[in-house]
Amino acid sequence: MVTKLLHTRYRVNDLEKTVGFYKDVLGLEEIRRHKSPRGSELVFLKAPGSEELIEICAYPSSGPVVVGPDLTHLAFEVENLEKFAHESAAKGYPLSDGPTTSSTGTVFAFIDAPEGYEIELIQAP
Repeated sequence: MVTKLLHTRYRVNDLEKTVGFYKDVLGLEEIRRHKSPRGSELVFLKAPGSEELIEICAYPSSGPVVVGPDLTHLAFEVENLEKFAHESAAKGYPLSDGPTTSSTGTVFAFIDAPEGYEIELIQAP
């Protein structure tokens, strides 16, 4: 049996552009970076208040990354979705969907990260 989730990996073509997005737009912290024994470049990031890491991987030997629509996404909690949307749009990342308010009062929206990965933003009621 597993005991906990450690990290989620997303492979990308442009490592620095993607890492920049996660750091500058989402506010994640870079925990570590290294080259794996098979030659992939790995950067591990962490959101404030979370234990799990996100691993961004560049491995050109595997060929180009093609992200299908609506395949996967990461979800992050935000304190103020309207403020986040304004700041991310100013950095070149406008909302791609939403905001939408659920029947419970939760507000959610999406932005597209570099290379097509979708990011869900959730504001608790």
